[in-house]
Amino acid sequence: MAISAFAAAINQLSDERGLPKDVIVEAIESAVAAAYRKDYGHPEENIVAKLDEESGEFQMKQIFDVVTEEEQENVHAQLTEEEAKEYKKAPKVGDVIEIPLEPHSDFGRIAAMTAKQVISQRLREAEKEILYAEYKEKQGQLINGYVQQVEGPNVIMNIGKLNGLMIASDQIPGQHYFSGQRLKILVYNVEETPRGPRVLVTRSSGDFITKLFELEVPEIASGAVEVKTISREAGTRTKMAVISTQPGLDPVGSCVGQRGTRVQAVLSEIGDEKVDIIPWREEPEAFIAEALKPAKIEKITLKKKDKRAEVVVPEDQLSLAIGKNGQNVRLASKLSGWEIDIVKTGEEGKKREPKVKTVEPTEEKTEEAPAETEKA
Repeated sequence: MAISAFAAAINQLSDERGLPKDVIVEAIESAVAAAYRKDYGHPEENIVAKLDEESGEFQMKQIFDVVTEEEQENVHAQLTEEEAKEYKKAPKVGDVIEIPLEPHSDFGRIAAMTAKQVISQRLREAEKEILYAEYKEKQGQLINGYVQQVEGPNVIMNIGKLNGLMIASDQIPGQHYFSGQRLKILVYNVEETPRGPRVLVTRSSGDFITKLFELEVPEIASGAVEVKTISREAGTRTKMAVISTQPGLDPVGSCVGQRGTRVQAVLSEIGDEKVDIIPWREEPEAFIAEALKPAKIEKITLKKKDKRAEVVVPEDQLSLAIGKNGQNVRLASKLSGWEIDIVKTGEEGKKREPKVKTVEPTEEKTEEAPAETEKA
């Protein structure tokens, strides 16, 4: 059956705007109802239009709700039971009365402008809703994007139908961005604003590293290897604990890959950043020891009430356990969920007062220093 010119126009508009046909039809019906109300009705009337797509003609109706006399507030859209008897036999409160109206096609200039505004507004709202739903589904996913422009500390990413915003704290420190640069980014938040959906993307989070490994390591994507926890100071170092859900499968080896190919693919995306991959351990002492590697541990004493761990290391391992600017112990603490105190052999159990920060790291160091771009 050949479609009418009106239906063809709707189909064309649907293709051009990327909107479902029923959304466009609904917008047109709302616009005609608004125009009808403007020229032939009352502003408080509830008028609806129903479009016949083949003929392009509209059926007009006025809708009334049946209410009690005490509840009647709008005589243009509400009828009492007594008034409703004119249109329906034995009406009851809660009924909806539909009264056919005479169709008109000769709308005035103001009514036509009103209809145009209604259509434009409804289509804009529909586009925003569809885009929001589309990108909300991408939240938590790794996607490809292109740097569209750099605005001060922020980077605007072209991610398809929308732009993504990467603020300074979501960028990898030390990396420079330029227009046209192709990057992998993680969508971590999609929010609605009056100007449309706002998409926030990141390259600095631990989840970004997890998703990169998921992309490069089939065992993670399939669930055979699981990333249990991760801690990261973007641009310098990441610690990631993994566990195998299949007997006999080496989780660390799976992430590293043959001759390090898989981990190198991740490093090529994040630049000059070190990634430590360690096996997850159920026992806190064993896991803390793994998290503090490459330092060698002598003894670990747990204070479960405070969730603190006193870790004893040989004097020659003290600097390695703490790491440059305290980074190794800081990341290990975040990874394990335990507050870690590093002490050298012979000083375990002693009460220690915080010292002023010196050039060389000390066992009493408690404050965090800013991360540097050098590797620990």
